[in-house]
Amino acid sequence: MLSDEEIVNRVVNGEKHLYERLMRKYNLRLFRICFSIINDDMAVEDIMQTAYLNAYLNLAKFKNKSSFSTWLTRILINESLLFKRKLMKREQMIAEKQDNNYLSETPLNGLMNKELKVLLERTIADLPEKYKIVFVMREIEEMSTSETMGVLNISESNVKIRLNRAKEMLRGNLNSYYKSNQLYEFNLIRCDKVVNFVMGKIDRGVFA
Repeated sequence: MLSDEEIVNRVVNGEKHLYERLMRKYNLRLFRICFSIINDDMAVEDIMQTAYLNAYLNLAKFKNKSSFSTWLTRILINESLLFKRKLMKREQMIAEKQDNNYLSETPLNGLMNKELKVLLERTIADLPEKYKIVFVMREIEEMSTSETMGVLNISESNVKIRLNRAKEMLRGNLNSYYKSNQLYEFNLIRCDKVVNFVMGKIDRGVFA
């Protein structure tokens, strides 16, 4: 199986169709992390597409100083934070409205106890951002401490402190039920939608 770095080199050298492998590999991770910042289901897909296109356009600048997944996740986080800043400037109250309304748009299929899932996602969404993103990376996406440090540019102790603080905030209401592989689902249809959009742009050479 090709490593991420081998795929990147081959894409840079003209095998652009291989970029689809990277997107399908990291779609779920990017969706979960972006959703933890934005809390807007539809906006997340747009941000992911922008991040993938920006990464593609800059593949030749990827120098293997960090893993490709870390590099890609940083691009995604930067795009997410940029979107959030623009949103807050346009309407200061939008964040509060999204907190109240986004749950109706969150994919909830497949969980036996849907009320529990709503509670889990609502409680995670209510965490302060710096704790929430560490919690999503470490506990839901199961990223390593080292990769979380690299993506967020914080120390190992800060990762552990923020994760422990997030768990403390959640523990009172959720006990042992907060962790689920079904949180922030990103099904095959949505995966195909993002991949087809980005690959279409790449095939046509249109990136605007």
